[in-house]
Amino acid sequence: MQKIDFEPKNIIVRMPNWIGDIVMATPVLTDIKAKYPNSALTVMCRSPICEILQYDEDIDELYCFTKQSTKFFERRKETKNIISRLKQGEYDLGILLTNSFSSAWWFWQGGVKNIIGYDCNLRNILLSYPIKKSENHEKEHQVVFYKKLLAPLGIEVSDTFPRLHMSDKELNNAKTLLYQRGYKEGRPLIGINPTASFGPAKCWPKERFREITQKLIEEKNCYVVCFGDVSSVDLVKEICWGLSDKVINLAGVTSICELVSVIQLCDVLLTNDSGPMHIAAAVKTPLIALFGSTNRHKTGPYKHGKVIQKNVDCSPCYLKVCPIDFRCMKRIAVEEVLHAITDALEKKNV
Repeated sequence: MQKIDFEPKNIIVRMPNWIGDIVMATPVLTDIKAKYPNSALTVMCRSPICEILQYDEDIDELYCFTKQSTKFFERRKETKNIISRLKQGEYDLGILLTNSFSSAWWFWQGGVKNIIGYDCNLRNILLSYPIKKSENHEKEHQVVFYKKLLAPLGIEVSDTFPRLHMSDKELNNAKTLLYQRGYKEGRPLIGINPTASFGPAKCWPKERFREITQKLIEEKNCYVVCFGDVSSVDLVKEICWGLSDKVINLAGVTSICELVSVIQLCDVLLTNDSGPMHIAAAVKTPLIALFGSTNRHKTGPYKHGKVIQKNVDCSPCYLKVCPIDFRCMKRIAVEEVLHAITDALEKKNV
């Protein structure tokens, strides 16, 4: 593989578009800054999820851009603005953590020199250093998949972990939010994320989330805080409806930084395969991750937390909706999950 034989002064990294993928890509930023401590590092990320990186000490400049419109003329104007912004940056190294043709086109049109990215989606001609995906890339963790893009820089796959930084102000605001919702300090706080993007096949049944919430507040004397985005407000409301005031429903009301901060304050997080799962791993909150239709070895929490996944023939299927009996998730029993949470609490308090 051809190696870059100069020291770049102005680097730009195009981050992925989903929260979980952004978190899994953060070790790349650590490794780049360790290799080139005197180089300026700009990180390009879609708004508003770019806010999750605003306190990252390895980033010299955070370039946030909005998701492109579906309307032709608006999209054309937005693309022109992005390309103009890239030209102004005069970047001598660009690293694409996205696989889309459009992201490579933006870098190429924007005059970014020495573009590194995976050779896919007909964009090979736009890349200075196209990298072939390894034959077993579907079996390697996504963190490793991102790190392999640094090979032209002479950076080997490292032991760095995903990480997120929040300010003291954000953490204090999150504490205030919990206190306003009735949380009493000193009691265990269990976070529950019953949703996931892509489809319901990734989600443990809502009835079981409700049942374990009841057991946590009644048998374990815990407080439970439930998360979810705007699209999942009704589902989370069904889980929380009629339960004790020890259940705090934050679905659809938290900013990204508030979400990260509250997860950091939790004693344990119970979650499906989702962005909040990767957030918990990055801030080192003990977590229990429930897997069904997806591959724990590729997108599971990176070397942190406990994964519960049943060995069924049809998993991972990567389908949005289960076409049969949803055996992968239904075989995960409430008592097994409760035991895992209890064990995580005991280990945390040792």
